[in-house]
Parts: sequence; structure tokens; C-alpha cells
Amino acid sequence: MGRWQHVLNWFRSGKIPLDEAEANALRIDFQARYHQFKLLLNANNRALEIMTELEKALEGNTPFGMKFIRSRTMGAYTRVYQIVKHLHALAPGKYKPLSDRLQAIRVELEALVNPHLGSDSEGPLTIPFATLDKTQADQSGMKMAGLADAANHLGIRVPDGFVITARAFRYFLAHNDLATEIQRRIQRAEEHGHHRFYTISADIRGLIENAPLPEDLESAIMDGYTELARQCAAPPHLAVRSSALNEDREGVSFAGLYHSALNVSRDQLLDTYKQVVAAAYSPAVMAYRFSRGLADEETEMCVGVMEMIDAVSGGVLYSVNPMDIRDRSLTINSAWGLPKAVVDGTTATDLFCVTRSPALKVTSRTIARKEQKYVCYPGEGVCRMDETGPDQAIPSLTDDQILALAAMGIRLEAYAGQPQDIEWAIDAAGEVVLLQCRPLQTMSPSPDGESQQPIDGLPPALYQGGTTASPGVAAGQAVRVLKDVDALRFPEGAVLITDRALARWATLLPRAAAVISEKGSLTGHLANVAREFKVPALFGAAGAIEKLPAGETITVDADGARIYAGVIEPLLAMNRKTDGRGLMTGTPVFAILQQAAALITPLTLLDPDSPVFKAKNCKTLHDITRFSHEKSVHEMFRFGKAHRFPERSSKQLRAEIPMQWWVLNLDDGFRTDVGVDHFVDIDNIVSLPMLALWEGITAFPWDGPPPVDSKGFMSVMFQATQNQALLPTVRTSMANRNYFMISSNYCSLQSRLGFHFAITEALVGQRSLENYISFQFKGGAADFNRRLKRVLFVKEILEDYGFHTEVTKDALRARLEQHDAETMAAKLKILGFLTIHTRQLDMIMANPAMVQHYRSQLLERIKTLLTTSIAHTSERESHVGTDQP
Repeated sequence: MGRWQHVLNWFRSGKIPLDEAEANALRIDFQARYHQFKLLLNANNRALEIMTELEKALEGNTPFGMKFIRSRTMGAYTRVYQIVKHLHALAPGKYKPLSDRLQAIRVELEALVNPHLGSDSEGPLTIPFATLDKTQADQSGMKMAGLADAANHLGIRVPDGFVITARAFRYFLAHNDLATEIQRRIQRAEEHGHHRFYTISADIRGLIENAPLPEDLESAIMDGYTELARQCAAPPHLAVRSSALNEDREGVSFAGLYHSALNVSRDQLLDTYKQVVAAAYSPAVMAYRFSRGLADEETEMCVGVMEMIDAVSGGVLYSVNPMDIRDRSLTINSAWGLPKAVVDGTTATDLFCVTRSPALKVTSRTIARKEQKYVCYPGEGVCRMDETGPDQAIPSLTDDQILALAAMGIRLEAYAGQPQDIEWAIDAAGEVVLLQCRPLQTMSPSPDGESQQPIDGLPPALYQGGTTASPGVAAGQAVRVLKDVDALRFPEGAVLITDRALARWATLLPRAAAVISEKGSLTGHLANVAREFKVPALFGAAGAIEKLPAGETITVDADGARIYAGVIEPLLAMNRKTDGRGLMTGTPVFAILQQAAALITPLTLLDPDSPVFKAKNCKTLHDITRFSHEKSVHEMFRFGKAHRFPERSSKQLRAEIPMQWWVLNLDDGFRTDVGVDHFVDIDNIVSLPMLALWEGITAFPWDGPPPVDSKGFMSVMFQATQNQALLPTVRTSMANRNYFMISSNYCSLQSRLGFHFAITEALVGQRSLENYISFQFKGGAADFNRRLKRVLFVKEILEDYGFHTEVTKDALRARLEQHDAETMAAKLKILGFLTIHTRQLDMIMANPAMVQHYRSQLLERIKTLLTTSIAHTSERESHVGTDQP
């Protein structure tokens, strides 16, 4: 039986079960389904985050090894497996082909990654810098892998040394059963609040520092020192530096939080190694991990051991302006002695700026009064000298040294494919020594770009703000795409401007030069596809639709979060110059990542209305994620259509309008329990979507049936014969019963007004990516032609307000998704208003003048409704929010 026929028969039957047990079973069923739905959404979000990590790795700019590929590949599979499991719970047996497709993809992934993987007990305990490269980042940490790679592939001078690996870290903890003890203490602290990290930190560090090293690990470390001493002219003192696997990641750098020890003697090496490992559990590090949502068990501390450079001067170089990625000048901070003073910010430093073009040139010098410096003790350790003599006012670098540093910075940036944060030293012979390089954490320009001065000769920006969802620069005609008809007219090479980053706009990416969306995140479906197609994308660009001129040519600088009028050739040229091979490109590990990602990240199922949008056509994990998300919403909303409403368990809403409204509280939709009372007041409702619908329903009194001309009246009489339901003075037992099923964030409204039926279902909460509205409308007493015209009449209004619509015969389906709660509430008010005020309009649809009159009236009232209800809605939502769990 068709869905609408089922609803029609239900309303006409007048048979409403009265069993209270059925109502309780209904609530339990809803709560179970809602739980599965939320778990599916959580797994969906995490799967997309992992896919975003893979897309970032495919840029080739960050070192990684097989462990990264294995963990992200299996992480993506695990989340998608959870998604499918929860969808099966929502719709048992309905989507069986999904499991077959998921299993087939898993087999292919296993074949790709497993032959290249070793167990945790395999691999070296130490690796000398001479044989270390970027593909071993999961054994040595990104910091040491990047440093050794710069020496081995670019010929840049770095200190000689070796790395104590992640395997050594795991072996050390396992040898003393420290991992179990550490996790026990951390879990105990989490139970009592993360402030307890401060009290357990000393305990954990004591466990590590007092634990003995395995004999073979001791031997491996000391053998590494012996080989290092052989390479040096004399037994060296050492710099012992952290190189954790999660250190120096983009957005999660741990900058300055881990421990490094300088000027360490041979005799102190083993104890210093344990101190560096123990520092992974300092209060600052544990609090940082907690605040960023990083698991403690993922901490694996590699440690670099290298020759100590007794620097004459040292400091930090940024290869671009960290406050503005489009300012390409290099910045060098320098001080006398070890770079520790610059890194720690404990003393005044010299500042030098270098421009890149037309040739390297020192453009500014700010010489500080450097009254302190750090130097190596003759024995071990470092000391701060508070007297620098005549050197305090002298530049700590010569021009030749400045230019040499700048040239090194440009080489490192070009090799890595992204801006770099570089620590360096000048040795006693006056030569530059690279001590550390990592991705530079840059900031997008501030949104108040109109007041900023142009950088490097660029004109003022039309718009600044948003988040880089896909990097790059592109120019094209600005074209707004807000509904499906806009997509049909989208031209080749245009810039797509939209209000939401909806997955269905991905079909336009092969034609788009760039994408600008007022909302959306870099982990969404559209962002993933934009990166796959290498289309620059700027998301979260609030107000862009209003500020950017439609039809005009614009240049989108997604990296700099700026949009300019016209074609800005310097930016386009810069984009072409920086579009080179990444650091990892061409390596065997990168090739494996490409093959694995091809089974995970591409999205081929774009349009849920397409006949190919089927489970059996899912080719990738992203396809399965997209399909399951779409179907989970559909299955969740089918709940309201598949159940009858026990009148005894429903509560009648007290309302001063001549219709009956019944409310079934499925979960937490009431502020307080109504008990045995058969009535509920609107003030006792806390369901966000129901309150929004109700505001639209009650905003304006219904004016009654429109004046019916003779043809319209005869059409109604012919269709309805003796049915009296159209008469406002006649009430039947069922004609005016309308039912809400609610929880705090969910509402299903099934209404029959006259001869037309409407079903509105919505999920509205604080996570915009999960918000959804579904609306169905059918019925009428006039002939088919008039009913169809009314459906098209409603369709046009909904499309003007951003709904995606579909008409089948005289039935309308509309949906809206991924807006914030306030916007969703506004759209629900429109639906509530239309549900009341479009009834019986089918009778006048053959009269163009009357149609235009009612269209103008409805649009004017919707405008008034949205304008006058803003303050009321904000107050209501704020009040309701205090009652949410």
C-alpha cells in the first residue's frame, strides 16, 4: 500500500487504538531508533574527518609511513562498518547489498596495506640520520624524519645523529608494564575531572624515570652514540630532542610542550632519554591532549640524539608571514648564543625581513639590545649569561648570513610544499646549521579586510573570512546556486556561490573554477570532493552571497581567505608556481596511499534522486557513507508514517483555534510530565521544531475558504459529491485532528485540513550538519488540474526559501538540510504557515488574478512572520535550551 494511501485510509477510518501499552511501546521504539540514528551520525562525522586527513596526506606535503596508512585506512573502514550496522538496525534487511560492498572494499584494502606492515615487535630500535628519510616518519616522528630528509635529499647541513624509534618507546613501556599503569592513572584522573592531571603527572613521570631500560635497548642507544662519536672529531656532547609521532602535525603541533635537553654528556644519555619520554606526561602536555581530543594511548615518543652545536648565534626563520599566508616575505628572529633564547622568548631578539623578488634582499632590520644569551657549559648543560658586553647592540647576523638563511628557507619550503618554521644556528666557522623544520602554523586574514592595506600590491578585497576547505586560487564569473534550477544553468568555469555546502552540488565541481559557501566544514562531503578535483573552496564565508556581485568576474584566494574583483594575475601566477610535487610524491609509500585512498575518498553517488543512487552501486567507503546518511534520515522519518496514535496516551494541546491538535511525547518533548491530565499547554512544550511549526500555524488567523467561482465550485462538488468536510461550519470526528510526535529536537506533524494532507518531519539541534526537514503535501477536493496547480504554487514558494522540491502527479515532497537551528526554525515557521493557509486554494487555481492575489498575500505574511518573530524565537530558544540535557 502506498504511503499516502495508508495515511488517507487511517484518517478516514476513524479507528484509533486506545491501548496505553501501545503508546509505551511506541516511545521505546522511537528511543531505540533515535539512539541508532545518533550513533550513525557520530560515526559518519568521524569517517569524514579521517577522509579529510587522507586528502591532506595526498597533497604529499607531510611525512608519513605505513603506520599512518594502516591506522587511517582501518579507522575509515571501522567507522563505515559502524554506519552500516546502525543503518541495518534502522531498516533491518532493507539494504543488504551495503554489507557486500563494504566487505569487497575491505578485502581490497587489506591486500594493499597488509603485505607492507610489520608487527610492533619488528623494526629497529635506533635509526642513524644517514639512512633516515620522510617515509619513516611513523618510526622516527615527523621532526627527526624531516630533519634527516633535508640533509639526505637537499644537502643542507644538519647535526650528525640518530633517532631512538617508536618501537623502542613501546618496548620500554611493555618491558616494565608501564602502559597499563599509566592508563590506569589517567582513567582515574578523567573520572574526577581533567584538573587531576596535575596531581598524577609527577606520579607517572616518576614511574618512567625510575624504570630500567631493557638491556638490548641500552646497548642499541650506546652503540648509536659510539657510531656518532666515530663520525665526529671528538666525543660529542648531545642535543636530545623529542620527536613524538603526534608532534608537529598541522593544527596540533605540541609546539614547545615536549622536552628537549641540550649539551648532554655520554654518561647522562640514558637518563636523559627517559626524561624526554616522561615529559610526554607533563601537566601541560596532558592538558593539551585532553583539550584537543587526542587519546593518550596514541602518544609514542621518538627521541632524536644529535651532536650539540655550540652556536655563535641562533634563532627562528618563518618562510612566510605567519599572520598572513599571502605575505611571502621571510622573517628571521636572531640572538647571540643558542637559539633557545629566541624559541623560549626569554630575551630581546633582532628582526630581519627578506623579500623574495626580484631577488633576495634584506628589506628591514630591527636590532635589539640583547643583554642576555645562552651558551653551553664546558661540562654539560647550558647557562644564561646576563652580560653580553659590546655585542649587545651589534647585529647577530651579517647580511650574507641573512641571505643564506633565506635561501635555505625557500629551498625547504619548496621541498615540503608548504610554509616552514625553521630553527637554525650559526656555528663557530660562521656556517648555517639546520636544527629543526616543521610546517608553519599560519593564520587566515582577519574578516575586516576592507580596512587592511593591500599586500604586495594587491587591491582591496571584496570579501575576507571563512575557512580554507580546498586550497588554491581561481577566477571566474560569480554564479549563485541556491536551488536545483540554478544548477541546470551553471556555466563552465564559473565560481559557485551557495549558502550551504550540500553534497549534491558536487556534480558541478568538474565545471566550477572555485566554490564559496556561507556554511560548511572542511570535513564535509563537498569539501572532500573539492579537494579531489583540486577546486579551490572557501567555506564558512558568512554573508558572501550578499557581498559578492552575481555575474561579475572574481578571483577566489582560498589559501588567503580573500575574494577580489576581477582577475588578479599575480595571485593566479603564484598559485601556478606553488602547484608542484609534494614532499612525499613519488615514494612507494605515497603510491600505496594513493591506491588505498582511491577505495575510500572519492564520491560517485552524488544525487539521492538519481536512479543509480543504490546500495549496490557504492564503489568507495565515501559512497557508502553518503548513501547511508541519506537513507538513515529517510528511515528515521518513516517512523512517523508507520505508527498510529493512541488517543489516550496523546495529550490534546490547548489552542484557541477551531481544530484539534494532539501531542504524543516520544522522549523529552515536555518540560514537565503531564500525568493523567488529557491536556497540555504550549508553554510545557520544549520541542524546538514543534515550537517553530506552531508559531507559523498560529501567526495569522485563517481567513476561511476563498471565494469560489462557479467552475471551481462545480469542480469541488464533482470531486467531493456529498462530502461536507470542506465546509468550515462542519466538523467530523477526524477532519480536524492533527498529531504531533515530539522529542526535544524531533517533530513529526501529520495534519489533515479539509481534503489535503501534510506530513512535516524535522530534526533540529545545535549540529547543523545533522539538521533536516522533510515535508509532504497532497490532496484537495478540486479536479486534478487544480490540485496540480496548487502543488506547483506551494513548490514555487518553498523553492524561493531554499527547499529542494519534487512533484509527482499532485503530491509534493520538499526537503531542507544542514542549516543552523535558527535558520531551520524559520523554515519550519513557513511550513506551519503554509499548512494552514493553502487549504482549499485548489478551488481558485484556474483564476490567474486570484492566484496572484493569494501569492502576494502569502509572501507578504511570510515576510512579516520572519521579521516579527526573530526576537521571540531567540528568547524562546534560549529559554528552551536551558532545559536540554
